[in-house]
Amino acid sequence: MQPTYSPEAESYREKVQAFLAEKLPTNWVGIGQLEGEAMQTFVAEWRVVLNEARYLAPGWPAEYGGGGLSALEQVIVGEEFAKAGVPTGGYNDTFGIQMLGNTLLQWGTDEQKAYYLPRILANDDIWCQGYSEPNAGSDLSNIGLKAELDGDQWVLNGQKIWTSAGHLADHIFTLARTDPDAPRHKGISFLLVDMRQPGIEVRPIKMISGESEFNEVFYTDAVCPKENVIGGLNNGWAVAMTLLGYERGEAAATFPIRFRGELDRLLVMARERGLGRDPVIRQRLADCYAKVEMMRHLGMRTLTKFVQGHHPGADGSIFKLYWSEYHQVVTELAMDIMGPDGLVPTGRPPSSAFQTDDASAPNSTASWANVFLNARAGTIYAGSSQIQRNIIGEMVLGLPKEPR
Repeated sequence: MQPTYSPEAESYREKVQAFLAEKLPTNWVGIGQLEGEAMQTFVAEWRVVLNEARYLAPGWPAEYGGGGLSALEQVIVGEEFAKAGVPTGGYNDTFGIQMLGNTLLQWGTDEQKAYYLPRILANDDIWCQGYSEPNAGSDLSNIGLKAELDGDQWVLNGQKIWTSAGHLADHIFTLARTDPDAPRHKGISFLLVDMRQPGIEVRPIKMISGESEFNEVFYTDAVCPKENVIGGLNNGWAVAMTLLGYERGEAAATFPIRFRGELDRLLVMARERGLGRDPVIRQRLADCYAKVEMMRHLGMRTLTKFVQGHHPGADGSIFKLYWSEYHQVVTELAMDIMGPDGLVPTGRPPSSAFQTDDASAPNSTASWANVFLNARAGTIYAGSSQIQRNIIGEMVLGLPKEPR
């Protein structure tokens, strides 16, 4: 099965391709050829280009600085950007644009949208996500961060953990318990908090790969204005689930392309190392190829619902579960192909601590070894595989809940 696009959609695709051809450097082969300061400079400058062309938040209404594109046009933009090997935004834009911005459009007041959405695009506010806690990771409803109303502001005390890119952010959207006497799901509110205050402390967590993308965030009498509740008081659970749908759903357009690019690099490495005819390696490569093709079809199903106007929902867990478990399989194969060389990583490291490296990245042992380590966390962050299976069973298949 191949996705079909109308002539109008293909005409829009040509427009996106023309934009990329005009704005990208001559002989551009992908961001995977950049590293360090050169990569950071390109991403910062590219973000400005995208914002000026209204491609930074292509699905947002024009009144808030977005592109006002249809769902199908957004899919085409995602596909073409992935094929060209260019980012769709800056390092924290997944949190600010894809997650918070889309959630504000659905749940925010007119005043909240008018204030925050333009600031997100202008990079005036850089966001991270405050959900998980030491006693509320996969069981998110168990959060204990307290928010108590004192006059015209909320006072927050408690802790968050596994805060991705929190060290780069100056704002955090956070779940807090605003009614300790209500049932677990009912007493939670979704708050917007400025991190530039004495009551917020961020402590990076060293990962097995040597990076520190995750963080702890401590709240000690931290404050935020009373009106910074999104979606209504004690309605944070519904808002949080909306945001998680946007977090898991948008990857359907780009991940199959990125993972296919990664597999193509692995095939090259296997041939270069003389393992292209090894029967066991060939069988494992073929298995990965089949899994990437299945991922592509899963993505098509998700995108079809998106184009038809459905908001991301519980079925996004299917895609998240699939790609995160596949990625551990393919990176284990990469380590076996490298053999002892994988124990001494050299060359360009991956550009991100999440998902795969860029398709145009060189086949360095540092790239593959670090992505292998990063993939271990893929079945934990954004909801563990066990929790994804519970969501699929209960909310997609309608099975009874697990007995406590």
